[in-house]
Amino acid sequence: MKILIADSMHPSLFNMLETRGWEYAYHPEYRREDIKAALQEYEGLFIRSKTLLDQELLAAGKKLRFIARAGAGLDLIDLKVVEDMQVEVFHAGKGNRDAVAEQALGMLLSLFNNLLKADREVRQGIWDREGNRGIELMGKTVGLIGYGNNGSATAKRLSGFGCEVLAYDKYRDHYGDQYAAESSMEEIMEKADIISLHVPLTDLSRYLIDDDFIEKCAKPFFLMNLSRGEIVKLDSVVKGLQSGKIRGACLDVLENEKINKLTPSQQDAFDYLRTSNNVVLTPHIGGWTHESYVRINEVLVQQIEEWL
Repeated sequence: MKILIADSMHPSLFNMLETRGWEYAYHPEYRREDIKAALQEYEGLFIRSKTLLDQELLAAGKKLRFIARAGAGLDLIDLKVVEDMQVEVFHAGKGNRDAVAEQALGMLLSLFNNLLKADREVRQGIWDREGNRGIELMGKTVGLIGYGNNGSATAKRLSGFGCEVLAYDKYRDHYGDQYAAESSMEEIMEKADIISLHVPLTDLSRYLIDDDFIEKCAKPFFLMNLSRGEIVKLDSVVKGLQSGKIRGACLDVLENEKINKLTPSQQDAFDYLRTSNNVVLTPHIGGWTHESYVRINEVLVQQIEEWL
């Protein structure tokens, strides 16, 4: 079996493939046209997130049997096309779920305890205890929208903080467990002090968090997004922060992550967020740990081996 690896991968992958006798070509420098030109020779494709796998590109994969996405999201893969081609798709949601959950808790605790603001002030010689009085996570109601790998791992981490955790997942039934109670979107919007997003980007989830959603929430809440940036409309978050309906935000992903190429309205929203003390921003690093870099490979190779 010949595999094209068209993105940067942890070198642990190579030994995993070699021990199984799978032939591979490693070309992390390949761009869209390179992949398209080479794909006809390969039965497998490893990819991360730099390339849109649409009908035009995939049509070149005459021998293609599987696609392995080194990450959780599948929004850059046209799943209808690969289904019609009878190409199997694997993703590594289990590979980075623990890293995402730890990032979520780290961001939330940083926000609640003013860690970033306090750190900046102390470095400037400002010793302001009262201005950095924190908020306790204990006793808060957390609403998780999406209860797959990342959502459930986050709920498990929250269990040690004395939170009531409500979970809503459109695609699952009977998923309540010891860490979260199965809930509805309406109940989360009514009760949650914290709303955290753990859903894939689809036509249904795009701009789920907008003016209307925020307005319908019964009380002011904290917002966390460690899923996909386009699930949250940034100017709506800014309005929510300005009105007090959103008490604070932890954003690991943005509506447009090319922050040097923002539209004027996106730039206005970003400028507000980056100067706000009640916002924590990180550059899409949820799940981006040294350990998950290896674990993603292990999860993908195991899935492929079992499928074969």
